[in-house]
Amino acid sequence: QVQLVESGGGLVYAGGSLRLSCAASGRTFSTYAMGWFRQAPGKEREFVAAITWSGDSAYYADSVKGRFTISRDNAKNTVYLQMNSLKPEDTAVYYCAADRRFSGVSYHSGEYDYWGQGTQVTVSS
Repeated sequence: QVQLVESGGGLVYAGGSLRLSCAASGRTFSTYAMGWFRQAPGKEREFVAAITWSGDSAYYADSVKGRFTISRDNAKNTVYLQMNSLKPEDTAVYYCAADRRFSGVSYHSGEYDYWGQGTQVTVSS
């Protein structure tokens, strides 16, 4: 069982930055690939970024590539999403999720085993 708690969301102007954190409970955090997803009002949840259990590989949606960076600290049971050059279209609730797999990552929300409660990110123009 893994419990995930996101933090770091808020209101920022376009072009600004935010860093989201996702703290995980449990001693098996390092065996999970971790992902960030987001959901805007009236839209489906979409993949943002994911990182392998070891942290050696990261993957991004085209819409955030070059602006967002996912990282993890297994000693702290925490995964991060650094978001730079934010745009109004990045406005959404951001969720972190854990997927127990030993290689690669999944882009599909249905393959993730555990989810956080979400944190709101609002980018104003």
